[in-house]
Order: sequence, then structure tokens, then C-alpha cells
Amino acid sequence: MKITRLPLFVGLVLTTISYAQDLTFEEYNPTSTLVVPGEPVLKAKFPFIDVHGHQYRMPEQDLAPVVAAMDTLNMGIMVNLSGRSGEDLKKSVKNIADNYPNRFVVFANIDFDGVGTPGWIENTVAQLEEDVKNGARGLKIYKSLGLRYKDKDGKRVAVDDPRLDPIWAKCGELGIPVLIHTADPKPFWDEFDGDNERWLELKLRPRRKRSATDPAPWEQLIAEQHNMFKKHPNTSFINAHMGWYANNLGKLGELLDEMPNMYVGIGAIIAELGRQPRTARAFFIKYQDRILFGKDSWQPDEFPTYFRVLESDDEYFPYHKKYHAFWAMYGMDLPDEVLKKVYYKNALRLVPGLDKTLFPN
Repeated sequence: MKITRLPLFVGLVLTTISYAQDLTFEEYNPTSTLVVPGEPVLKAKFPFIDVHGHQYRMPEQDLAPVVAAMDTLNMGIMVNLSGRSGEDLKKSVKNIADNYPNRFVVFANIDFDGVGTPGWIENTVAQLEEDVKNGARGLKIYKSLGLRYKDKDGKRVAVDDPRLDPIWAKCGELGIPVLIHTADPKPFWDEFDGDNERWLELKLRPRRKRSATDPAPWEQLIAEQHNMFKKHPNTSFINAHMGWYANNLGKLGELLDEMPNMYVGIGAIIAELGRQPRTARAFFIKYQDRILFGKDSWQPDEFPTYFRVLESDDEYFPYHKKYHAFWAMYGMDLPDEVLKKVYYKNALRLVPGLDKTLFPN
């Protein structure tokens, strides 16, 4: 049998073709050939308040580099939701006061371990009062409430557990908002298959996958949150991540109508808005008094995607995380007055003690 030896360059070409055909979904990320007008928006049109920021080392952190990056973005104030409690919170407040007294505020946090033990709720409410006295401007509730915390008997602590009611009532009494993150995107609970829009994210981060028993159905967790809002109409709640309804703005509008004490932040869901610019624009105009800017993770290079979706009328531009969104973005071209409310006016109204002189009227 005659063996034919291919020239080296032909073998290399065939190998390259074979490799290209064997690309995985994660690797396939083509450069668009579409040519349309539009430019990145690197700086917000108006100074803004990030109501969903995290600076975990604030008690001892050098804030100068953070402020320098904030200035490049036109960020007036960052709300650090990771203020913790007690001495840690006091150290953060002092660091702010000593260096940048009008550029940061902190929200307090609560450790829900121990729910149901004698004296727990009284001590927790007293500590919250002390934290506010020491400078906390709000309360941040992490998704671990509902997902992870268990009471003294080992049972899951529901978001609307009546034993927690004094906390939410105290926030209303003190005039501070509660920014709360409950559950995660619903596809984390759906079947992990080719029909799941979060397939890539779950493949790359399998620990995010949930089920009806891990720890409860998505619908139940969200219902618990809404029930808690309804039980405390005198307390203002900022529902993080648009309450995971940014992909169903019709339903979210119904919820806002039903619960006038609920507001929404746009952290980590801009990709949902950027794929429905006309529907999202109409929603933002209708509910312009109920929406607040927030980013969530401190990645300065990701903010321009938010600015471009909110401010421009650009078409088909990329998102910054493929595993969140493998689709392109479109600008909503919001009116200036709506932008001002989303960027800072709504936050100035809800969060006490912010420096209003940093923002135009």
C-alpha cells in the first residue's frame, strides 16, 4: 500500500481547519462585521450614585484609588453595602469621615445565625439602632437570608419569617431603606439543558445551580420577599437586581403597582435591559421614580456598558461578560430627566444624609 505524505504546510492547514470546526460554545465569540454608528460611553452624562457598591476592606482601605476611578466615571457617591456592623462599621465610617466625607456611605449588615434563640431579636434590633447612630445610612440584606440561614432548630429561615418583623419595622421607624437581594435568576432553578439561557454560566460555575429542594422553589423565595414588603408598608425596600424580573418588565410593573414601598436597583441586570430597548425605555419612563442606579461588583471597566445602554441610541454593541449574555446590547436613549432620577435623584430621596451639593438640580 502506498502511503502519501502531505506537505507540512498542508498538514498545518488541515489541523487549523479541524481545530476551528471543533470550537466549543465557550470559545466561539466572533467579531461582529456589522458597521453602524455609535461610540462607547466612558463617562456618565450626569454625576451618579451607585447604590449597590461593595468595598469589603473599607475599615482600613486606602480610598484614594477608588475615588480616582470614581471620578473617571463621574460617580459622585458610592453606597458601600458591605458595611458590616459594630466596630467594623465604625471604622469604615471613620475612614470615610477622615478622608472623603462626602463620597461614600455605608449600609449595615445583619448576621442571621441564631434566629429563635432567647434575646436574639432584641439584641439584633438594638445593634441596628446603634449602627445607624454610628453612621449607617441603610440596611443591606444578602441572599443568604432565604438560601442559607437556619434557625436554632435547624430549619431554613424564610425571608418573611415573622420573628424578623421587628427588624423591618425598625428600619421604617429610623427612616432608612433596606436593600435586599433574594434568590438568584430563575434559570438557576430550571433544567440544565440547551434551553436554559444561563447554560454557560451554570457550566462555568456549577455551584450556582439550584433546585426546588436546594433550598426551596424560586417562586416560594420570591413570594416570601414580596410578602415581607407587604407586611411593612412604612419601610422602603430597594429590590436588588430588579427583583429578577428584568426579563419580564410587564410583571415587574404589576409588582411595583401592587407594592408602592418597593423600589428596584439595576445592578447586574443591564444585559436584560439592553436586549429590549424599546420596552425597557417605556418602563423606565413610566416608573422613573422607582428605579435606582447600581452596579454590584466594583469593576470600573464594566460601567461604560451601563452608561451606553441607558444614555445612547446605539445598536448592537457588546456586553462585557459572555456568560451573562451572549447577545448584543442596544441603547435605550433615556430622556435627561429620567436619567437624572435613575442616576441620583431617587437615591437622594431614599437614602438619608447624602451630599446633595454634588449633583445638579
